[in-house]
Amino acid sequence: MSTSSTTLPAPVQTAQALRTLYFVRAAFSLVWVSLVFLFVKSSPTLTAALLLLYPAWDVLATFGDIRANRGTGETPLPQYVNIVVGSLTTVAVGLALRQGIPAVLIVFGVWAVLTGLIQLLLGLRRRRELGGQWPMILSGGQSMLAGYCLWSRLTTLPKG
Repeated sequence: MSTSSTTLPAPVQTAQALRTLYFVRAAFSLVWVSLVFLFVKSSPTLTAALLLLYPAWDVLATFGDIRANRGTGETPLPQYVNIVVGSLTTVAVGLALRQGIPAVLIVFGVWAVLTGLIQLLLGLRRRRELGGQWPMILSGGQSMLAGYCLWSRLTTLPKG
């Protein structure tokens, strides 16, 4: 009894796994943003939980990224850096919540710039090897821009 299963080449499998991961990340982001807008004024506790959840989710998604690239020969150093940055950001958000939302948003802005830069550079590198990668490239660029705008706007607000 033989089974006929076609095995795709490793780059194709990796590209498909990454594409799925990108769609899951995008869907999570859309749901997260919707929930933040829905609860930001009515439930500070839920909003705080959502603010803690996003960088923690990004850490889990980065582990998924590493898993999708297992066996490709890609050095996962940028992803490990992203895991450390996301983990530290989750803790920093928790601490910043004690000082208020502006402090949290500054932490988020810095995190978005750092993680966006990692995504952008990784997407550009993967584009040469796997093709495509536009979702990661665009997401990285958008994160950097949004983080910079958020951070620069909040750091220039008058105190008090």
